[in-house]
Amino acid sequence: MSTWINEGAPDREISRGETEEYLARFVERLAERWGSAGLSASGGSASGRKKVLLIPPDFSRVHSGAGEICSRLYSLLAKRATVALLPALGTHRPMSAAEIKQMFPGVPAKSLLVHNWRTGLAPMGAIPAERLRELSGGRVDYAIAIEINRHIALGKYDAIISVGQVVPHEVIGMAGGNKNILVGCAGPDTINKSHFLGAVCGMERLMGRIESPVRKLLNEAEDCLLSHLPISYILTVRSRNAAGELVTRGLFAGNDRESFVAAARLSQAVNIVKTPRLKKVVVYLDPGEFKSTWLGNKAIYRTRMALADGGQLLILAPGVAEFGEAVVIERLIRRYGYRGTPATLQAVAADQHLRENLAAAAHLIHGSSEGRFTITYAPGGLSRAEIEGVGFGYADLGPALARYNPAKLKEGFNTLSDGEEIYYISNPALGLWQAA
Repeated sequence: MSTWINEGAPDREISRGETEEYLARFVERLAERWGSAGLSASGGSASGRKKVLLIPPDFSRVHSGAGEICSRLYSLLAKRATVALLPALGTHRPMSAAEIKQMFPGVPAKSLLVHNWRTGLAPMGAIPAERLRELSGGRVDYAIAIEINRHIALGKYDAIISVGQVVPHEVIGMAGGNKNILVGCAGPDTINKSHFLGAVCGMERLMGRIESPVRKLLNEAEDCLLSHLPISYILTVRSRNAAGELVTRGLFAGNDRESFVAAARLSQAVNIVKTPRLKKVVVYLDPGEFKSTWLGNKAIYRTRMALADGGQLLILAPGVAEFGEAVVIERLIRRYGYRGTPATLQAVAADQHLRENLAAAAHLIHGSSEGRFTITYAPGGLSRAEIEGVGFGYADLGPALARYNPAKLKEGFNTLSDGEEIYYISNPALGLWQAA
């Protein structure tokens, strides 16, 4: 186990040229592991052409930098190996042709595989109920079946390269690393029960932390059930610079866990924003990135630790036209709404269908303020009745955008012409806001 790239600092800006140099070194390390003939330009060693699987996030994480990295890796590897891409969709919808072209320029569409979280899976084993009781402090009592996409488990790849961003996350503490595979390319039991584990343990106790019950679960699953697979990781850490530009602060890679820990520590330094208690927060959701509350509720997750009791959260969501990314989740959100932890746990106890879709239950818990602050959505594709029907407040998008114009607001504190003070966030996926 070793770290191959370890570059980053809070004030570092890693250029595209530097990134390409580091990726070239990464490919050289692969070649060393395979032997000098393993990546020959003539098409591989005598044992046959090598096979490489790249696992990037999907378009909901287009700002991660993973798309450019995968495009460059494809360019470096394609002449010397057969390369496929498997976006880690989790429960999200498959990427559109336009999203694929934008996120992975130069990668032919025929090279992309599509993950389906309900089919095409390979069973890897299980984590027993006793261990889940320990991890949850007795809050859950179930075993978790670990299933992952069959291309990863059975594809007989010579290298499986997971590419993604490390950033604070509401389910696991810090996104990135083996979550890309064990959640993003997993089956329903793994996804549902890992999400519910995080929800019942308490979001505020997990977000921004390197160690969490869910991370421990995934680490143990990787160590016990996936150690035979040739998995390595490329991890980015990104934040805005003084000019407001999104830049790469860190680039880490290896087939070890230390790479993730180093990236997570840097992310904690650059992606966690300390603020006073905020009375009103306005969050903008880019319509190309956020099309559902399943994704858009990051506006809630990432700001809740900064909002004051009795505070207000307004979410400008021109692209939001649905609640769940999957039909079954859409139905459950519409049925139960974001009513808080007690109501959701009561629904789980009463409804077998919800118990069979615990990721939806976890999402319902995450999307409630538990009555502590108000949440108002201004959506582009959902009606007042639909928004209020799930427990949110509703605002008309047109007037809301006119008053809180994203083109005129700056990140952080703003004072409007009539004296109203707000705190503005242009993309909640880029960080975590906490009261100092």
